[in-house]
Order: sequence, then C-alpha cells, then structure tokens
Amino acid sequence: MTTKQIDYCIELARTESFSRGAENMFVSQPTFSYQIKLLEEEVGFEIFTRNGKGAALTPAGKQFVTYLSNMREELKRAIEQGQNFSAKYRDNITICLMVRQALYFLPEAINDFEKNAPGVQITPLFRYENSIDSFLKNESDIVFALEEQTKQLAGTIVHQLFKSHIYLVCDRNDPLASKNLITDEDIYGRTLMVGGGSPALLRSVQQKLISSGKIGYFNSPDHDTTHINIAAGKGICLSPGFLNDHSGQFAWIPYDCDDTFSCVLCTHKTDQRRSLEIFVRSLQKLYSEAVAFPL
Repeated sequence: MTTKQIDYCIELARTESFSRGAENMFVSQPTFSYQIKLLEEEVGFEIFTRNGKGAALTPAGKQFVTYLSNMREELKRAIEQGQNFSAKYRDNITICLMVRQALYFLPEAINDFEKNAPGVQITPLFRYENSIDSFLKNESDIVFALEEQTKQLAGTIVHQLFKSHIYLVCDRNDPLASKNLITDEDIYGRTLMVGGGSPALLRSVQQKLISSGKIGYFNSPDHDTTHINIAAGKGICLSPGFLNDHSGQFAWIPYDCDDTFSCVLCTHKTDQRRSLEIFVRSLQKLYSEAVAFPL
C-alpha cells in the first residue's frame, strides 16, 4: 500500500466519482481506477461498489477509510514535525503530561532551556491517561507524574518538582467564590463532582465528604466534563492545583486540608544526556522560585 493509493482511496470516498477523483489528484482516470483496484486486491476485500454514477463505500470500506484518514493525518503531522526538526534541531526531548496546565511553567522552561541548549527541541506529548505506560514504552523521555505513581517503577530517576494542594472549584458567581478558604461545612448541602480519573488521594478526600451524608455527589467521567458540569450549575468539585489553567473561568479556592500531591518528573536511568538534565533543572528552578504562586 502506497501513500498515493491511500490518497486516491480517501479522495474517491469523498467524491464518489472516479473521474472527479482522478481530476482532483491530477492523474488520468485509468491510472486512478487501476490504483484503487490494486489496493483492493492487496487488502483482500471490496472497498467500493461500482455503479453507473461512480462508486460508493461498502460497510467494510467505510471503516477502512476512516482508519486510513486518521493514519494519513498522523503521517502528515509526522512529516511536518520531521521537517521542523531537521531544519533547526539536532536532538529532541519528549515530555509527557496529562494536560497543558499540569506544568504551568513549561513554556518558560522551554524558553530558558533553548538559551542554554540551542539545537535541542522540546516536544510535549499529551496523554490524559496511560502517560506512565507511554513513558515505560520509551515513547517519551520525561513524564510528569504523582510520586505515588512511581513507587514500583524500575529503571527510572524521580525528580522532585512541587507540592500541589487541593482546591475547591466553582463558578465565579457561586457564593463560595467569595471565600478565602473552604471548610467541609461550607460545602454541606452541595453536589460534589467526583470520578474523572481522580488520583487516589483525592478520591479518599471525596469519599470522606460523601460518607458524612451531608453532601450529594455526581459521577463525572473526566476533568473536562467536570468543568462543563460546573459551568452548567450542576455542582462543584475538588481538584489538585496542578490542573488549574489560571484562565479565570472558574474560582479556585484553597480547601482546608493538609493533604498535598507530590508532583515529580521521571526520566530513564539509561538516558544520561546533558541536555535532559539541563531541562529538568530549568523546570525545578522555575517551581522553586514560585513561592507565592498557587499550586
């Protein structure tokens, strides 16, 4: 299967016309039709049904083209990244994190790093789930994690980064938004959004509140859905400070709780690149200097 055949197949699925598809791909119709035929022979099933007006996807073809389209987009991005890299960089460091806001100072760290290590690119890789698995498969050089997740990891170096507190998140027009500190009594009678891949520590705090019998709760599948529910007035939530995007859309008020999340960076023991060490230190320096920054 060639990239041309993939492109021809996607174009025929879009136009449902051999003549128009060939015209759009700047080839003759016989060439276009022949390449589609070769592709079908290779995969071993009929992708299109032919009729007098053109072609239509078979059920198997519809599923196949969906995968082809996604694969083509990934290939396009890979080529673009390769072009960017080859034009300016001689090395690359990939850092995996769950969401952009998990490392608020990442842009500043990249800027600082490039002054000290020119020619090395930093590539963020976002994995809301399974970021540790991705790291262990060597798909990333660094992974942002909670220290509790790193206890059983072999072959890694754990770099301390910062302690993150628990905050109550609510709509800015909510009466709770005017408070400087939230206690359990403040949220009695309210609905608490829970779930959404919450860390073990947060689940423990949530369960303690729910077991009091003085609050309601609503299961939310993920962090983004929780925020939508808060904006819709369905409830409030408790969240680690490292998920605060500081956009001002919601009020984030410190919750009266001594528990904190120990946020760390993990690198592979076998990766002894000087540039990797410099980048980790850049992030550590930024967070150590952020004394008054809410985390």
